[in-house]
Amino acid sequence: MNETAAEFPMQGLRVIDLSQIYNGPYATYLLALAGAEVIKVEPPSGEPLRKRAVVGGAGLPFAMLNGEKRAITLDLKSEEGKQALKELVADADILVENFAPGTMDRLGVGAEVLQAINPRLIYAASSGYGGDGPYAKYPAMDLTMQAMSGAMHVTGFPDRPPVKCGPAIADFFAGIHLYGGIATALYERERTGIARRVDVSMQDATYASLSSNLGLAWEKGGEPEFARTANRHGGLAECPYNVYPTSDGHIAMICARDEHWGWLATLMGKPELGDDPRYASLKERVARMDEVDGIVGEWTSTLTTDDVFDKLMGARIACAPVRTLQEVMEDENMFARGSLLHVDHPKYGKIVVQQSPLRLAGAALKTPEPSEELGDSTHDILTRLTSLSEDQFAKASGKS
Repeated sequence: MNETAAEFPMQGLRVIDLSQIYNGPYATYLLALAGAEVIKVEPPSGEPLRKRAVVGGAGLPFAMLNGEKRAITLDLKSEEGKQALKELVADADILVENFAPGTMDRLGVGAEVLQAINPRLIYAASSGYGGDGPYAKYPAMDLTMQAMSGAMHVTGFPDRPPVKCGPAIADFFAGIHLYGGIATALYERERTGIARRVDVSMQDATYASLSSNLGLAWEKGGEPEFARTANRHGGLAECPYNVYPTSDGHIAMICARDEHWGWLATLMGKPELGDDPRYASLKERVARMDEVDGIVGEWTSTLTTDDVFDKLMGARIACAPVRTLQEVMEDENMFARGSLLHVDHPKYGKIVVQQSPLRLAGAALKTPEPSEELGDSTHDILTRLTSLSEDQFAKASGKS
């Protein structure tokens, strides 16, 4: 599809992005890929994720989340920096930040001040615990949010200490909800002219993902005997549901219906187990999880991962090989759909970046420009969009 302006659903919107790390930058990356003009505002020293680039491959996440954005620096502790932000906001549609609640107010550029300048401005903020409530002032990062949300408590093996989920789930769940909140506010603004403030809590955004685990805790009248179910179903309500060994790796498998168990039994060369009253119903299989997992694991361990996958796919039983990150970065399905693409980055060379997961029929997919170096667009943006003089630029950008 051709990348014409009319094909991008958020074309014409301007976003002032003060966010950092993963949470806010993912939301604004989605906005940028939908066609919005995103101006990334960083302190003179750069945002924390950019600073991590001095460690190994830590520069890739910044490049992944900040393509298709214009990078400027502003010193919001200076009067010139505040003036520049106010002038940028005057003709903007959305401002996004994920500082600790109250930070922008202390700088004198909080929501009330900025929305007084531009009543159509949607002011979107995300933080660990939200802008109100008894936890509002607690500092928060993905690690601590996984602990506070309960995600860490239910991750790992029952006889071992809790561990964090590998991905930064709290950050990205919040970023997704932040994008959704902004889209909702835009819809209301178009209907009514009212520009709402958007407040997204990482804690709130993570809770619903614990649904299976919460069901088990509720059913037991409190804490389940073993909150950590390892690779089994979080609510211990499905079986088989586990990661099973193969001769050359591992495969994840679930029998979502009783007939799936019958199909699996036939594949394993034990069709009689499909009708065996000890295993034929979900309730009985759940009551014998160790036994069922032993039967399945004994079969899978004799075959290669590819062999098991092919057999299970032939029977329409949900499964997947446990793949390495390198394999995932080369995934043929994601490349075929345009969900992953290669970008020639001026600093990192050829890298893999993600496309927006959001697909709208007939709308083009925007190929993101590489992330810019710190402050690359400061002079251009401030010259075009503010009344600051050349003498004021240095103070506003923190380069004086």
